Amino acid sequence: MRVVGEVSSGLRWGAAGVALLVTVTAFASDADARGRRHGPRARAASAAPYQPPPASIVVDANSGKVMQASDADSPRHPASLTKIMTLYLLFEKLEQGKIKMTTDLPVSPHAASMAPSKLDLRPGETIKVESAIRAIVTKSANDVAVIVGEALGGDEPSFAKMMTAKARSLGMRNTSYFNASGLPNDQQITTARDQATLGRAIFERFPTYYRYFSTRSFDFRGKSMRNHNHLLGQVEGLDGIKTGYVNASGFNIVTSAARAGKRVIAVVFGGRTARARDAKVTSLIESNINIASGKRTAPPVGEDASDVADAAPAPEEKKQTAMALRTVAAEPVAAPAPIPAPVATAPALGSTDPIKPVAVKTVTVQAGTMRTASIAPVDHRKLSPSPASTATVTTVATVKGDTQSAPLAPPPGARPGILGTLPAKFASATPDAMPLPAPAAVEPAKDVSKGVSRANGGWMVQVGAFPDEGEAKQRLTAAQSKANSLLGKANPFTERVEKNHKPLFRARFAGLEKDQAENVCKNLKRSEIPCIVMKN
Repeated sequence: MRVVGEVSSGLRWGAAGVALLVTVTAFASDADARGRRHGPRARAASAAPYQPPPASIVVDANSGKVMQASDADSPRHPASLTKIMTLYLLFEKLEQGKIKMTTDLPVSPHAASMAPSKLDLRPGETIKVESAIRAIVTKSANDVAVIVGEALGGDEPSFAKMMTAKARSLGMRNTSYFNASGLPNDQQITTARDQATLGRAIFERFPTYYRYFSTRSFDFRGKSMRNHNHLLGQVEGLDGIKTGYVNASGFNIVTSAARAGKRVIAVVFGGRTARARDAKVTSLIESNINIASGKRTAPPVGEDASDVADAAPAPEEKKQTAMALRTVAAEPVAAPAPIPAPVATAPALGSTDPIKPVAVKTVTVQAGTMRTASIAPVDHRKLSPSPASTATVTTVATVKGDTQSAPLAPPPGARPGILGTLPAKFASATPDAMPLPAPAAVEPAKDVSKGVSRANGGWMVQVGAFPDEGEAKQRLTAAQSKANSLLGKANPFTERVEKNHKPLFRARFAGLEKDQAENVCKNLKRSEIPCIVMKN
C-alpha cells in the first residue's frame, strides 16, 4: 500500500507519526492474497508472537499411503492454494477442447477490483489463457484467477460452487470454496489431507498442463515476475506446485517432488514466515522420499460419480458453460446429440453397424439383507433336501429388466448368499423363456458372486448415480459409445441404493482388470463422462 501526502518542512514526527508508520507496515500488501499483515516489522512491533495453526502431511504418490501427518484433517484456510482448483477446472476445459490457449478472456470490473497480488488489468481488457495460467502459477494474481472463474462459471459465486462440487467428487470432503482466488473468507476452508489429494489429482489427470507449475518466472508487459515457490531449483526433483498466505492460516505450500521413480506430495500449513514454511516442507520431503514406493500400486485419484450426482449444480450453474463459451470461445462448440433411450438390442459380434444402446440389469440393494439371484425357478416339492443339495441354495433377489418376476420362497434349510450380478442377457429374459430342467437333472443354484461379473477381472467403473433408473441406463449407453473398444466384455448394470432416504441408481461396468478399468475411466473423462474406478 502506498501512502501519498504532503508534509511541511517544519513538521516533526511525533507519537501520531510513529503510529501511522506502524499501521502502514502492518497493512502492507501481500504477494498471494490480501491479509498478509504480519510481516517481520509488524511482528516485531506486536507484543504477542504470530503463531498460525500448523498442519502437514506427506503422501506417497505411488502407493497412496500417508507417510507422515500432523493435524492433517483440521480445518485451515487455503489462501492462494485455492488457485490449484481454479486451474484444475481450467485444465479440464482445455483438455475437452472447449477453450484454447489462445482464447482471450475478458476482464470485468469485479475482477479488476481484486486486491493484490494482481496484474492490474483494467476492465474491458483481455488476457490469453496461457498468460492467465502463467500469471496464476507465478504471480498468484488474484484478478486473473477471478477472470478465469468468471469465464468458466459465468460469475465468481457460481464458479465457486463448481469448485466445491469438484472437490467433493475428488474426495475432498472437508473443503469448501467461496471465491476463485483465495482472498480472505471465513467460510473458505480445507485441510492438509484434502490439498494433498488435489495435488495428486492435478498431477495425474493433467501431466501436460501440470508442467506449468514449474515455471520459474513470467514476463508480462515488460515486467518479469518470479515464482513465489522459491524451492523450484533448490530441492532436487521438486517440480511444483503452489504457495499461499492469509493471516489466519500462515504461510502454506503444496509441493510435489520425484526422484528415481518415487514421488511424494508434501503439504504444510501455518508457517510463521515463508522461510520457515520452506524449511519445514523441505525436511518432510527429504525424510520421506527415499523410503517411498518405487512401484505404482495405487489407482489414480478418481472422481466419485455418486458424489457428483449428490452435488447437483444449482439452476444458475447449469447455464455456466454456455455463458462462458459465448463470452470467451474462439469458435462455437456444437451441442452434444441427445442420448436415445436404451433398448434390448446390441450389434452382432464383428458387426460394422453403429453402436446401439445396451440392455442392462438393475440389482436392488437393501441394507442388512444378503441375497443372490437365481436364473430359473425351482419346484422345491420335487427335490429331496440333502446336505449336498442345500448347501449352496440361496434366496432370490428381484432382478429388474424388461420384465419382473416375484421372488421365490427359499427352500427348507437354505442359507443367505452374497449379492452378485448376472449377465445382461438374463435381465431381459422372462421365466417362461428359460426352460426348466428335468427334476432328476436339477443342480443347486449357483453363487452369482462368483459369476460373470468377475470372470474377466475384479474391478468396476462407475459412471454416474442418478435418481432415475432410466437416466442411469442412458449413461451406460453413452459411456459404451465413447469407450466401447476399451470396455470389451464388461458387464453393464445399474444398482439401486438408498441415500438420504431417497433411491439412487448407480451406473456401473463390472468384470474389468485394473489397468483396463483405469484406461476406460481416463477415456471417459476426456469425453466429459465422470467416472470412478473401484474393486468389485
